[in-house]
Amino acid sequence: MAQSVFHSTSGGFDFLGLRKGRTGGVEIVYDDGVTRRMVWRVRGQASEGQLGDALSRAVNHARVIPALYAELKKRSIMIEAVFS
Repeated sequence: MAQSVFHSTSGGFDFLGLRKGRTGGVEIVYDDGVTRRMVWRVRGQASEGQLGDALSRAVNHARVIPALYAELKKRSIMIEAVFS
């Protein structure tokens, strides 16, 4: 799996990325560029294309985290918090 990163195109510092976790699973990373960093582990099977599409759409919303949850829910992708 290649790492995928998405930055806000609206001039914000928001960042969403995909990475391989220490245990081998796929993780989603969010950073607002100032104070907030969150990591979720993807549960179950989801293609990199599905995840990339969800992240690229969510990162350009004013409220990235709620948009991310909505995009993942649309695709029936389950996550669990690892770090917040």
